[in-house]
Amino acid sequence: MPRFKYSALDAMGTEKAGVLDSGDSQQAIAVLRGQGLFPTTVIEQSGAGGSAGSGGRVAALNVGRIAWFSRVNAREVMVFTRQLGTLLHAGMPLLRSLEVLGRQERNAAFQRIIAQVADGIRSGATLSDALSQQGRVFNRLYISMVKAGEAGGVLDTVLTRLARFQEKSRQVQGKVMAALAYPVIVLAVAVAILAGLLLLVVPRFKQIFADLLKGAPLPPLTEAVLGLSTTVQQHWVTVCGGVALVLVGLRMIRASAAGARVLDNALVRLPLFGDLVLKAIIARFARTLGTLLSSGVPILPALVITRDTCGNARVTDALARVHDRVKAGAPMARPLDETGVFPPMVASMIEVGEHSGQLPEMLNQMADIYEDEVDNAVAGLSSLIEPILILFLALVVGTIVIALFLPIIRIVQMLT
Repeated sequence: MPRFKYSALDAMGTEKAGVLDSGDSQQAIAVLRGQGLFPTTVIEQSGAGGSAGSGGRVAALNVGRIAWFSRVNAREVMVFTRQLGTLLHAGMPLLRSLEVLGRQERNAAFQRIIAQVADGIRSGATLSDALSQQGRVFNRLYISMVKAGEAGGVLDTVLTRLARFQEKSRQVQGKVMAALAYPVIVLAVAVAILAGLLLLVVPRFKQIFADLLKGAPLPPLTEAVLGLSTTVQQHWVTVCGGVALVLVGLRMIRASAAGARVLDNALVRLPLFGDLVLKAIIARFARTLGTLLSSGVPILPALVITRDTCGNARVTDALARVHDRVKAGAPMARPLDETGVFPPMVASMIEVGEHSGQLPEMLNQMADIYEDEVDNAVAGLSSLIEPILILFLALVVGTIVIALFLPIIRIVQMLT
């Protein structure tokens, strides 16, 4: 009998892992549910032994390959979710809805994924189980909400709510990325202009100065610019390699748990940008947790999913501590305030929501507030950063121009 390796959450939100024997993956999922577990991954292993063999690794690799080569973007998933919710709300059966959406999908890779989901439904699987076989195309939050909608008989409502959540998340992420990308683009342009001047323009002036000044000393600023140009010309490979090495090093540091904590802590403490990043993280936290609770996901699994999808190691650690305190019976507001990560207003609004029995509504309201804060912060940063970057670019180019014109003034004086 095939053996399956699984990971799951129990009713208290504790992550569990193990192996079990079952006829197929759907039976394995049913067994886990019968044990009161909330399965997140179920992967078949090869052979009858207890260890994970090559078959398990191949299965995991295939799931990743679907996600890697599928090129299914977040907008396509959002549109699919909204359309599926609309069709179900209109009374169309689930399988028929998937077939309709599969035929009209223009992305061939996503069309194949929808067809595979439909095949899973035909074989008797639930929608959440069929979606869980598609790797990273449908993430853990998505599958958890669908599972909660199936359990509550409100799948169409949950899908509509999920599509709204995806749209809000994309909007906030897009605004933050635009605010962060603007200075990066301007700095890249400044570096390109500086490199062009040092490699192409300054060397020609260097030859002109040598011919006309006949060994006369150059102004210190001009000497510095000419020396920098010579260094860049002779060692440009080393300079580019150093920049690439720094970028690779940062990527490797970000991939480690300790490095991610350091970089994420530094990110939220950046001048000008740190406050914007923190507000976007809080908006995502509130929107994710509020949407999960509104869809019927229990508080502990919802905290685990929110923790794993917040995208910031500092907040992940804070939510892990909050989860443990809530699991021990404490309300969420106090441990959230004690983390020191979230502003006092967040804990206050959550405390009001807990006392009034309207925590999901309060979380969604908080998400609206912080999304508006992100909008205001982006507008403020744009108006502040633009003149600073223009001044910086003018200073860099102006310094080189002045350095090149100072000897020209001396040459004119010598000729007169």
